[in-house]
Amino acid sequence: MKFNEFMGALRKEIPHVCLLAGEEHYYVDKAVDAMKRRLFPDGAGEDAIERVSGDMDIDQLIGLVETVPFFSDKNVIIVQEPPFFKAAGGKKKDTQATDFAKGKKTADKKMTRLQQLIASPPSFSYVIFLMKEKPDKRKKITKAVEQAGLILEAEPVRAWNINDWLRPKLRALGKELDRDAYEYFLNAISMMQQISLSYLDQEFDKIALFSSAPRITKKEIIEVFAGLPEVSVFALVDAISAKDAQKSLALLMRQLSDGTYFTVLLALLARHVRQLWQARLLMAQGVRGRALAKPLELNPFIAEKLGQAASRFSDTQLKDAYLSLVDADYLMKTGQGGNELLEHIIIGLCA
Repeated sequence: MKFNEFMGALRKEIPHVCLLAGEEHYYVDKAVDAMKRRLFPDGAGEDAIERVSGDMDIDQLIGLVETVPFFSDKNVIIVQEPPFFKAAGGKKKDTQATDFAKGKKTADKKMTRLQQLIASPPSFSYVIFLMKEKPDKRKKITKAVEQAGLILEAEPVRAWNINDWLRPKLRALGKELDRDAYEYFLNAISMMQQISLSYLDQEFDKIALFSSAPRITKKEIIEVFAGLPEVSVFALVDAISAKDAQKSLALLMRQLSDGTYFTVLLALLARHVRQLWQARLLMAQGVRGRALAKPLELNPFIAEKLGQAASRFSDTQLKDAYLSLVDADYLMKTGQGGNELLEHIIIGLCA
């Protein structure tokens, strides 16, 4: 289940077994913190939580779960990167996973005992399995956890589904974004190659701390992204999309004078040209408007806007620009070219 659904389930009843899996550590960390608060409301006893490696022998893990706690009424165990949830033949060669995949009797018996324990854990024990990869849902052990407890699928947040994080965050703060602020936020997110929810969470908390107004303004959102070079170049990309050569060149000079490295500009321009090209290819196949969002992994509003911009360019124009950016990357890094290469590419795009 997704994060919001998982947190809703936690409010009803704390499960004795949980699997928190996925690349988005922000959601995993939040889920662990929520479980700790439910298990230890006053904080007393948290220091008794045991963290163990997933490489631990299964019999030892079973013994740990079945051991009655001495200094607390709860036995909480966090198991890091257990290999037995992974698909056979994964990236890591773990002894347990290999043994189980080969069907060795010893491993099979151990896994059966662990499955039985998960199905009926001691009333005093709580086991939290953590892993960065997706679990293999076909495995009996995964199905056992799903039936007896909860599984969180912490998938990375992308620009196209950022509202899954934004809406509950604003609700928790008792805030809302005004229209201009929301549009700027979506545009800024679309420029980020990797979205850090931890960073956004912290910055939105700061806004709530220093402002009592119910609405967050565009000015406040601009300040949130001010320190991120990939977002500060957004105005330049927007001017190129509008084919405004004069404004584009002026913004390029401002970025360079502000100290933005040419490598950052090259990467972001190449990404934008690639997105425009992809949008044109999709539109040629009949995919238009907000339907561009999913294949491009963009927010529907931004995808529609990108599609409108893509229609202003020709395939040849975008192909030439992309190849020129690749050449410029080599020439500028080897000292054989300067900022004039970027100027030439931008002029070509705005023609």
